Amino acid sequence: MSKKISEPICYNCVVKELSAFKHLSQEEAESLFLDKACNLYKKGDIIYYEGHRLRGVYCVYKGKLKLYKTGPEGKQQIIRFAKPGDLIAFRSILSGEAACTTAQALEDVVLCQIPAQVFLNLARNNSNFSMALIKLSCKELGESNKFILDLAQKSVRERLAEALLLLLDYFETDDDGFINVTLTREEIASIVGTATESIIRLLSEFKKDGLVELKGKKIKILDLKKIEKIANI
Repeated sequence: MSKKISEPICYNCVVKELSAFKHLSQEEAESLFLDKACNLYKKGDIIYYEGHRLRGVYCVYKGKLKLYKTGPEGKQQIIRFAKPGDLIAFRSILSGEAACTTAQALEDVVLCQIPAQVFLNLARNNSNFSMALIKLSCKELGESNKFILDLAQKSVRERLAEALLLLLDYFETDDDGFINVTLTREEIASIVGTATESIIRLLSEFKKDGLVELKGKKIKILDLKKIEKIANI
């Protein structure tokens, strides 16, 4: 259940420079502030479901989310994550199609929702903003293609090592050196594309070999070069 909150001001928003909205003019940003709505979602909340028609685009102001697809038997496959400054659902709005993923809060998140027509008008009238969206779309497509190739050609051990590197690169580390996102073993299995039992076993092996440190759901990479070698990037 979302909760409406006080809205960040778009033209001096702290995450503006992290998003495609950095290409907006002062006038466009001021207008956007009047049209958007901001809501707080609690950890575990579903923002939207795969297959649903969406009313707008979301910009992440605070917190982290996962975006996943659901298989015929209800099994999740995490496609990507989102953090402050990221846009989600924009490709569905641009294409006029239903949502291709489900978005769920990994922790308490604050999202700014921009109505579809407002977003499309910005894309039509601001070429720099449009180009930024094209680059984002191409980046996501490239990541999807690489994921498909990895599933076909890499072992589970290699994919787990690569997943840890991707999480490290995307979320960085906290003050104690742990990857700055909390994921269940099931969620990690969903990233890698394997059974939860396999992830539990492999993480235990990585720990035994001195490659990682495990603290509850948190993971710290201790030997980056060996993880990179295992990942076979």
